[in-house]
Amino acid sequence: MDYDPLALFGKRLIELRKVRGWSQERLALESGLARSYLGEVERGKRNIALINICVLAHTLGVAPSALLDFGDSAKEPARKK
Repeated sequence: MDYDPLALFGKRLIELRKVRGWSQERLALESGLARSYLGEVERGKRNIALINICVLAHTLGVAPSALLDFGDSAKEPARKK
């Protein structure tokens, strides 16, 4: 399956973090989340909780939906019933 929402979320988080010119460490300090946790989220290894999406969005000064805007990369396959 080419569609990997965890990887897409991580990639989007990296993009938004870099727009601010922040390191993972700075994002961790500003958000109160562990740097190691953020690293795993950015690598698509963690299934991030909704509350943490909201914390990161607030910290980065964006709407939570901005973290889920994967652009053209998000071509989800049809779900199995």
